[in-house]
Amino acid sequence: MTKVTLTVNGRKMSGECADRTLLSTFIRENLGLTGTHVGCDTTQCGVCVVHMDGKSVKSCTILAAQANGSEITTIEGLSKGDELHPVQAAFKEHHGLQCGFCTPGMVMAATDIIRRHGGNLDEKTVRAELEGNLCRCTGYHNIVKAVLAANAEMYGAKQAAE
Repeated sequence: MTKVTLTVNGRKMSGECADRTLLSTFIRENLGLTGTHVGCDTTQCGVCVVHMDGKSVKSCTILAAQANGSEITTIEGLSKGDELHPVQAAFKEHHGLQCGFCTPGMVMAATDIIRRHGGNLDEKTVRAELEGNLCRCTGYHNIVKAVLAANAEMYGAKQAAE
């Protein structure tokens, strides 16, 4: 067993797990944060995306022990109380979700995309950057609209897709 200590959503948290435990499993089963979903366990679908040390990662491809000492943000850590993060609000407003299974990973990936591009986003870039996040319900149109709307909200940038 390995002791893993992480700062998750601003709180220091620890737990023990087997050496082979994935970060996604540790977050869900040891820490009880079930917003991080698990889909494929092979880095194909993106439903497990979290931010590790400020960068978007697929948590099903990282061992919990590898993340020891890291700062992790999950979907539960984006909002401030009852106030949704601008990306979450945009997904809601622009109907960027249907069944909701991919939504946490999609929102976490979108948040990182917006941060990395500093407000300079267009539809082509959003579609290319979200390529590693699969959604079987929406057809991506409203997801892209939501990302561009959140980008505009966060950076005052003009939406290129509308």
